[in-house]
Amino acid sequence: MTNRQILQAMSGLMAGMFVAILAGTVVANALPTIIADLEASQSSYTWVVTAELLAMTATVPLWGKLSDLFDKKLLLQLSLGMFVVGSLLAGFSHDVELLILSRVVQGIGAGGLTALAQVVMAAIIPPRRLGKYAGIFGAVFAIGTVAGPLVGGVLVDTSWLGWRWCFFIGVPFALLAIALLQRTLRLPAVARREAKIDFLGAFLIVAGVCALLIWVTLAGNEFDWASWQTAALTGAGVLLLVAAVFVEARTAEPVIPLGIFRNRTVTLTTVASLLVGVAMFGGTVFLSQYFQVSLGKSPTVAGLMSLPMILGLLVSSTVAGQVISKTGVWKRYLVAGAVIMTVGLGLLSTIDADTSFTLLSAYMAVLGIGVGMLMQNLVLAAQNDVPASELGAATSVLSFFRSMGGTIGTSVLGAILANRVASEMTKGLDAAGIPASGDGGGENSVPDMSTLPEPVRQIVEHAYGVATADLFLIATPCALLALLTVVFIKEKPLKTTSGMERLAEEAATARETDKSVVGS
Repeated sequence: MTNRQILQAMSGLMAGMFVAILAGTVVANALPTIIADLEASQSSYTWVVTAELLAMTATVPLWGKLSDLFDKKLLLQLSLGMFVVGSLLAGFSHDVELLILSRVVQGIGAGGLTALAQVVMAAIIPPRRLGKYAGIFGAVFAIGTVAGPLVGGVLVDTSWLGWRWCFFIGVPFALLAIALLQRTLRLPAVARREAKIDFLGAFLIVAGVCALLIWVTLAGNEFDWASWQTAALTGAGVLLLVAAVFVEARTAEPVIPLGIFRNRTVTLTTVASLLVGVAMFGGTVFLSQYFQVSLGKSPTVAGLMSLPMILGLLVSSTVAGQVISKTGVWKRYLVAGAVIMTVGLGLLSTIDADTSFTLLSAYMAVLGIGVGMLMQNLVLAAQNDVPASELGAATSVLSFFRSMGGTIGTSVLGAILANRVASEMTKGLDAAGIPASGDGGGENSVPDMSTLPEPVRQIVEHAYGVATADLFLIATPCALLALLTVVFIKEKPLKTTSGMERLAEEAATARETDKSVVGS
C-alpha cells in the first residue's frame, strides 16, 4: 500500500480512536453536575467511571480473540455501533442506574476499538513503516485528551445544551468512523485459524473483580467493614479469581496466558503497570470533582486546570521516547519516571481548599511528567524481552492489568473519599451547630454547591479538599512500590529488528533445530 492508501485506510481508525478517547475525557468535568442533577450518591459517581473502565478492560482480550474468527472491519464497525447505542442511552438517562448501564455498553465498544485498532494497523502497515504512522495516533490522542475536558466543560456551562450533550457529541464522530471504515479500509483476505474463545475464564475474572469492587464501594456505607456481607463478597471474589487461575492454566487459548509470567521482565512490568494504574487513575479521576466542589470552579475552568498534568505527560513521554530510540538506554527513564510520579503524588497529598492554582499546576505537572516517562516505557521493556510470537500476549497483559489497576484504584479510593467526606462534613456541621440532615450536608450525596448557604458551603469545600488530599496520600505508597518493582527490572539492549523479522528468525531457528534432531 502507498502512503496515501494507508492514510486513507487509517482515517476511519483515527476517527474511531478519537471517539473512544472523547468518551472518557469529555465526561470528566460534567460528572459532578450529572451526579447532582440525578441526585445520586458519591458511590454512584465512582461507578459511572468504573463501569466503563471495567467493561473495556474485560472485553479487550475477547475482541482480540474474535478478530481471529471474524472480519476485522465488521468488528470495528460493530464496536462503534455499540458505542453509539451506549452514548444515546447515557444521554437520555433519567436515573443513575441507566447511566451506569449505558457506560458498560460504551466500555464494551471502547474495548473493541482499543483492541482492533492495533490488529488492523499490523495488517495494513509493514512493521518497518509502523513508527512513521504512530505519531498520527499520538496527535489524535493528544487532541482528544486535551479537548475532551474543555468541550465537556463548555457543554455543561451552556444552558441550552447541558450535560446530556457530553454523550450525544460522540455519536456523529462514531457514525463518521463507520462510514469511513466502510469506504476506505480494504483488508487482505487471510486464512482464519481455529480459535476457541475462553468465555469461562473471562466470566470468572470479571465476576471475581466485580465482587471485590462491589465490596469496596458499599462497605462502610451500606454495611460495616466487619460484617457478613464483607465476608460473602470478599470470599466469593477470591474463590472466583482462584477458579479463573485454574481455568486459565488449562485452556488452550486463555484470556490471560499464565505462562508468559515465567519471564521476569513481563512479571515485573505487569506488577508496575497495575500499581501505576491504581496510583494514576485512582488518584486523578477525582481531581475534576475537587476543582468544582472544593475550589468552586466551573466545569469549563476545571477542564483548563487539568492541562498542566496532561501537557507534562505528553511532553515527557515524547521526549523520553525520542531519547530512548536514539541512545537505546531505557531503564534510567523508568526509574526517574517512578521517582517523579511518587514525588508528584506526595506533593498533591498536601492540597486543600485554599491551595493556589500556581502551586496546584506545578504539582500536577510533576505527576504528569513522571507518568509520561514511566507508563509507555513499561510496555517497551516487556516487548523487548519476549519472543516475537508472544508480543501480542505481553502487550495485552500489560494493558489489561493497567486498566484493572485503574478500575480497582477508582473504586477503592472512591469509597475512601465518600467515607472521608461524610466524616469531615459531620464534624464540621457539628462544630458549627448545624443539623447534619439539612441542606444535604449530612448525606452521602454530591451536593449542588450553588444551592448551599455560605456556612455549609465552606464546610463542604473543606471536606472535599481534605478528602482529595487523603486519596493522593494513599496512592503515594502504590507509586513507591512501583518504583521498587522497576528497580529490579534488568536492562537489556533494545532489539534492532522488527517483530516480523524476529518472528522469521525464530521460525528459521526452529526449522534448523528440527533438522538437527532428525539428522541425529
